[in-house]
Amino acid sequence: MSEVRPKVYLLDVEGTIAPLSLTTEVLFPYARRYFALFLERGRNDENVRADLVLLEAENRAETDEGVPRLPAIASPADTAHPRFRLDAMMYLMWLMDRDRKSTALKRLQGKIWKAGFERGELKGTLFDDVSDALRRWSKDARVAIYSSGSVDAQKLFFRYSSHGDLSALVAGYFDTRSGPKGESASYAAIAAAMQVAPADMLFFSDSLRELDAARAARCATRLVVRPGNAPVENANGHGVVESFAGL
Repeated sequence: MSEVRPKVYLLDVEGTIAPLSLTTEVLFPYARRYFALFLERGRNDENVRADLVLLEAENRAETDEGVPRLPAIASPADTAHPRFRLDAMMYLMWLMDRDRKSTALKRLQGKIWKAGFERGELKGTLFDDVSDALRRWSKDARVAIYSSGSVDAQKLFFRYSSHGDLSALVAGYFDTRSGPKGESASYAAIAAAMQVAPADMLFFSDSLRELDAARAARCATRLVVRPGNAPVENANGHGVVESFAGL
């Protein structure tokens, strides 16, 4: 860590502050289990309909020849039709199988996870060093989160974390609406939203692609090495940390 302390600590989630297995082994299976029931119960919910309208627009823009196609819709009410829900289910499973960063998928998953967190069936599993680091950093700076998971899902993760409610320690949440994580403009946009210069923001991630993009935006960076992460032979000039203790 340099002597100049950052004004914003920007954190990736999976592989950085939480195990990679959280999504693949817990959250995704939970969403799969409840998606059909959720779409049935939410067929007249305006927020669910809005997400499905976005899903249909994303589907229409797909160029992959193997993508399941959704029926065209004229209004949000069309998403309540049983055939549309069935086709939507097929497309949602197709997206999840490929870990596609679909905004509509993330929003719908977030709503399912919200119910699971509120029922106590899900917890935001954090590495043990994270909660102390958040408390330490938030005394003199601000902490923000940048994840491909929706902002709503991020907020649930910290409110219902394995270390208690940590939401008061997080000053900002950002998802792919700020831009793709592999593009430098996204980090410049987050710095602007946090009202700091990019050089005053320190980004932690397990992804070299993301770190390279953040560095191109003039952010400070650290590669996070955690149990379960894929090995990295060359850190490409990024500082490497295995724990937040003492940072």
